[in-house]
Amino acid sequence: MTDVTVPRAEDFDEISALLALAFHDDPDPEMTEVERGVFEPERALLVRDGGTAVAHAAAFTRDLQAPGASVPAAHVTMVSVLPTHRRRGLLTALMRRQLREIRDAGREPVAVLWASEGRIYPRFGYGLAAQRYTLQCETAELRLPEPASAGGTLRLDRPAGHRAELARVYERVRADRPGWSSRDERWWAYVLADVKGHRDGATERRVLLHDGTDGVDGYALYRTKEGWEPRGPRGEVRVDEVVAATPEAYLALWRLLLSLDLTRRLSFRTAAVDEPLLWLLNEPRGLGAQLADALWVRVVDVPTALAARRYATDVDLVIEVTDELLPENSGRWRLVGGPAGAECVATTAPAHLACDVRALGELYLGGAGLGALAAAGRVRELIPGTVATSAAPFTWHRAPSPMEVF
Repeated sequence: MTDVTVPRAEDFDEISALLALAFHDDPDPEMTEVERGVFEPERALLVRDGGTAVAHAAAFTRDLQAPGASVPAAHVTMVSVLPTHRRRGLLTALMRRQLREIRDAGREPVAVLWASEGRIYPRFGYGLAAQRYTLQCETAELRLPEPASAGGTLRLDRPAGHRAELARVYERVRADRPGWSSRDERWWAYVLADVKGHRDGATERRVLLHDGTDGVDGYALYRTKEGWEPRGPRGEVRVDEVVAATPEAYLALWRLLLSLDLTRRLSFRTAAVDEPLLWLLNEPRGLGAQLADALWVRVVDVPTALAARRYATDVDLVIEVTDELLPENSGRWRLVGGPAGAECVATTAPAHLACDVRALGELYLGGAGLGALAAAGRVRELIPGTVATSAAPFTWHRAPSPMEVF
């Protein structure tokens, strides 16, 4: 019963039903078809009991933007165990095999996921690499500054006819934002799918486009939900994405979103921790920002992963790493790099720092501070002064930010 197998494409309906049950949702045939479009059966793992699917895990083949580079990353997803089969080691079996297969394939030096519960994945070496703000605000008294010039115009439409324009803007901005994932045609179809059963009473999704001097340089995906009370309208704006290549586009998009007629509230689940709104609004407290976890990263191949990203300043240090699940990662690694590139090789030289592989995942996107991890005892300083001199390289000029849940 605990044998882990690779499912077939035709098993997806059964897998979808398992996921709906595990995540306390009702099966939705329309959503199942959308998800089928990105499902990669050859990257899935399935456990059956007497012919019934009882546990599952999968991965998507995408790139993850790291500081200064786009890195192949296994996007781990669809992890679930039937309630009747919990506490039997099925999740452990799935996660261990998945990590081993990712490592042995040699294509992806890191894995990334969203965690349903933060306590689950650290035991498999995943570290919290990116946080987010959820915004839930009353908009009546929020004000943004007037634009410095009258340049740029806004257009409102349905998203489907603008996929190419959205993709161009997204890729332009993604290069500078750790945490964003690549999107091919399949993924744009998934992102723009607008399943009625998932609208929660709100309208269809709309796209707000900003035209700059060289064409579209920003967009917002959102929907609205009507609301009324004795004193008048109380509609809500539900923002999915705001992607802007220029400060002018960003300001124009948010000025409209915060001032739509007949609305008094706005929500946004994936705001960056360095969201410019915090420095633009007349009252940033009014955003109601609540900090939450977002992306968890697992370094699968230490030297390849550390060499793949860029570093804010020059770095030259030896890190002693421990990894219980992938022992190839354990050992001392010399990292030499900077803004132009990096290399990482095994060494017998004395280590400056020591940590487990989870801490490397937390550092990988530039979100967690080396000093904070050292203060928490997660990174040990073996040569005095190393943390102070090595903290800066692991940071980045933009905070890591999630874009969509996968």
